[in-house]
Amino acid sequence: MSYHTLSITTDPRGVATLALDRADKHNALSAQMIAELTQAARQLGADNMVRVVVLTGQGKSFCAGGDLGWMQDQMAADPETRFTEARKLAEMLKSLNEIPKPLIGRVQGQAFGGGVGLACVCDIAIAADHAKFGLTETRLGLIPATIGPYVMARMGEAMARRIFMNARVFGAAEAAELGIVARAVPGADLDARLEDEVAPYLACAPGAVAAAKALTRQLGPPITEAIIDDTIRALVACWEGDEAQAGIGAFFERRTPPWVKG
Repeated sequence: MSYHTLSITTDPRGVATLALDRADKHNALSAQMIAELTQAARQLGADNMVRVVVLTGQGKSFCAGGDLGWMQDQMAADPETRFTEARKLAEMLKSLNEIPKPLIGRVQGQAFGGGVGLACVCDIAIAADHAKFGLTETRLGLIPATIGPYVMARMGEAMARRIFMNARVFGAAEAAELGIVARAVPGADLDARLEDEVAPYLACAPGAVAAAKALTRQLGPPITEAIIDDTIRALVACWEGDEAQAGIGAFFERRTPPWVKG
């Protein structure tokens, strides 16, 4: 299958690199990219030649979150369409979270909103120390809904409360402290440290690795269809609210939303 928003390469060892490839848009999650990531997760998961998947981004950004054009489309859509589009986003995250291969994040640049969610569905992520992170949705009158279960599973409620509601931008060192990434390293060392994470899997039985990963999900915090549906409903409710209209409208019109004081 050909992809327009992604690039996929696989080396002779079976290490596949899945790269978000909208560098000019900071790898923001468009409707097409969401669909292609879902398909890529299924394709790579079913490929017996693939041993490890590395998730990264082309250009300066890992993923700047949801494409604002896509979000603007949701503001103009009817509730049924909004729910359908939010489910596609949730299905993409679920497909990556459950891919039966080790998924290793290479966070080479900024990760905002859905970019944090993508880091959190990885089994482990390594970040360049200059990378910036943030759950910035509340600035727009939205909430980090569909990524919420994966953020909570990664860092726990106590850590999540530090960043889930305030849209604060923070550095890679704090992202490591919160558990979003395993460590922050100098950009020049990123690929070497990534290789340190990849290499051990190549000495492991692929079927056992897949079974062990499935067991961790079984024993970890439940992310059920009911929970996913609740997050979709929560996101749709925000899209239908006055604050999202005001926040996204203010962004596109380059003005300050009404809740900003001082």
